[in-house]
Formats: sequence, C-alpha cells, structure tokens
Amino acid sequence: MGEASVSIAAAVGVLTGAAGVLAFRVSERLQRPPARPSTPVGGLPPGVSDVLVALRSSAVVLAADDVVVKASAASYATGVVSGGELVDAQLREMVRACRRDGRVREIETELGAGLGRAPAVVLARVTPLGPHHVLLLLEDRTESRRVEAVRRDFVANVSHELKTPVGALSLLSEAVEDAADDPEAVRHFASRMRRESIRLTALVQEIIDLSRLQAAETVLQPESLEVDQIVAEAVDRVGSVAHQRGSEVVVAGRRGLHVRGDRELLVTALRNLVHNALAYSPERSRVVVEVQRGTGRVVGTPPGQQVPTIDLSVADRGVGISQADLHRIFERFYRVDAARSRSTGGTGLGLSIVKHIAGNHGGDVRVWSAEGEGSTFTLRLPDPDPVTDAGVRPLATAPDPASPTPAGPASSSPPSAAGGTAGRRPAPNSPLEVRP
Repeated sequence: MGEASVSIAAAVGVLTGAAGVLAFRVSERLQRPPARPSTPVGGLPPGVSDVLVALRSSAVVLAADDVVVKASAASYATGVVSGGELVDAQLREMVRACRRDGRVREIETELGAGLGRAPAVVLARVTPLGPHHVLLLLEDRTESRRVEAVRRDFVANVSHELKTPVGALSLLSEAVEDAADDPEAVRHFASRMRRESIRLTALVQEIIDLSRLQAAETVLQPESLEVDQIVAEAVDRVGSVAHQRGSEVVVAGRRGLHVRGDRELLVTALRNLVHNALAYSPERSRVVVEVQRGTGRVVGTPPGQQVPTIDLSVADRGVGISQADLHRIFERFYRVDAARSRSTGGTGLGLSIVKHIAGNHGGDVRVWSAEGEGSTFTLRLPDPDPVTDAGVRPLATAPDPASPTPAGPASSSPPSAAGGTAGRRPAPNSPLEVRP
C-alpha cells in the first residue's frame, strides 16, 4: 500500500511539472508580438523580387494589364523599360500572346537605339509566372552577332582573294600549254605565273599570321629589344622595293631606345608600314622613319591619363588617304586603291596585321593623312624604361630637302603638344641617317 502511494505521488509530480512547462510555453507565445505576414511585391511569389535584383541581364515581370511590376536594373539601363511599361512594341505583343495561351515564346530581335545607347540584338524569352504574371528575359547577343558577321565577311573575303590568284594561275598554265612552240611566250607566261604564285604565298602567310595574332591577346614571352635593330631590319627587308622604285628610306630621331616585345612581330609591323609608304609614293621619293620618345594613351591607360611611349613614325609624300577612308584602312582586305594594290602585290591585310601587333604589345597605331600631301603612320609602344633625353645619342645630321608639313594624330587635326612627335613629320633639321 505504501509503494502504491509513492507511485501515485510520483506520477502526480510528473504531470504537474509537465503542466507547468506547457503553461510557460503558452505564456511566452502569448507575450511574443505576432509575426507580420510577408507581402509579396505586386503579388509576386516569394523570392522573385530578390532574384531580379541579383540578375545582370534584363528581366521584367509584368502584371495582367501589361504594367511592369518588377524589373532588373539592366532593363532600365538598356532602355527596355521606361515609365513603368515595355518600350518595344514587339516585346509587348510577345507578352500578351504568352498571357493568352500560356505558352513559352522565344525570338531574336533588335532593339532600337536611344539617347546614348546603340542598337542591340537580344534573345527575348517570355514565360508565365504564376496565374497573373509574365516573366520576360532578355539576353544581349550584340557582340556575338558582330563576331559572326566579321567571321562571315572574313571567309567571304578570303575566298575571293584566294580565287583571284588561283584563277590566274589556271589561265596562265593553259596559255603555257597553248604556246608550247613559242619560247618567248612561254617565258612571258611563266614569269606571270611566278608573280601570281608569290602573291598567293604572301596572302596565305598573312592570313596565317593574322589568325595567330587574333588568337593571342598579348605577347607571351616579351624580351627587351633595341629599337635601332628593329628599324634596321625592317628597312633592310624593303631594300629591294626601294631599289626598284629608285626611292630611299631615311631614318631619323633617337638612338639607344628599347622596347619590350616580340622581335619578329615588331619588325613585321614596321616593315609593313615602310612597304606601304614606298608603294603609295611616287618613284624616286623619300620615306622617313622617325624614332622618338613621346607620351600618350596605350592599352590599359585610364581615360584622361598619358604614359611615356616609344613612337616609331613612318612618313611619306605619297597620294594620301581621304577622310572617308581613314576609319576603314585597318579593316581586313580593305584597299583604298585596289588597282594600285594589285600592281604592288598588296593583300589588304598589312595594316590589319600592324594594328593587331600593336595591340598585342599594349600599344596602338595612329595615322595622319591628307590627299595629295602624304601620310604618317605611328606605331606607339609603351616605354619600359622612361628616362630624360639626357644621354640619348642622336643620329648623324643630314638635310631633308622636303618641305615640312605639320601633321596631327590619328586624324586631320593638328598635333597636340602632349602627343610628343607621334604622328608628326620630321622637321627639316631633324637628325637623320640616310640608308639607301
């Protein structure tokens, strides 16, 4: 009987303790302020608003009346949304069609230009978002379409350029067969075949070089190079062209400067500029290569700032380039004078190669030109060791009979003082070294 009383007392104690804990929990909940129910923005499902804020692409959520409920920052920046509604009529129609049948739609369209905004190609996709909303997503494909267009043009141009010498070789080989009994005609056609084969070889090699330059954004293993040696080798490579035309190349400016980069690429770039200057100048003329220190903007320079540079300028007194052609001369296969380019064996890739070589070295190429006066191309490279002019030995002095004409940077405007000698013609008393 005593044991039963103890058990009953223990059970009563447990029940009493449990009741106390329960009462405490209930009291705690009653004292806690009620949680406010989360109210979705515009009736959107929870979390959608946070996702739109995090998106870098354009995303828009629209209600049943086509009013924009929520949009990402990119939607406003690109002009997709303005004043609480979609700007583009085609996008509005897509949203309405999706709302009618609940089907996902996807099209590629072009958005018109706006204030400070260029036209853009976008992939638009609309999908239902709950019972009352529609989600519009836009993916910018402007750059990818531009690259595709450049590739298509490149393939078309390569096909055309290769077709010309290949077709000429085919016709000349037939002519050789027909003139088998005429040794003089055979020699004539064989000489033509040799000229076309050289042109074809040069074209293929420049296409390979340009492809390599485009694949490599920078020079992987730059080395310290003497500018004097780069200039000497580039001038030497065009020696036969200068001799055939009775022209001479004059080297002016500073000696003892250095740059960092790839020797073969820099020699190729300067050689292309000198070769073009000879090809587009009258016979028995003079081309001036000037080396100077300067200041200017190169790759990676913040806007409004200038850095020390090494400027290699090539000036001629040739036919010049019109203002309409200046902005296109660095395009692949573009020729200002196609007839002259064919007669000189040009491929239309030389300046494009120069541009890519300059970019791969962290520099750029600038041009000044005027029709009937000539042109000045300046290969501008970062100066790896900027110092004062003290101790830099000038070249030997030789007179320049050509009258000086002031030239400006990459346009027809006069040169700026901050630009150093980039894009300028050598003055009559500049130190020169004549190299025939």
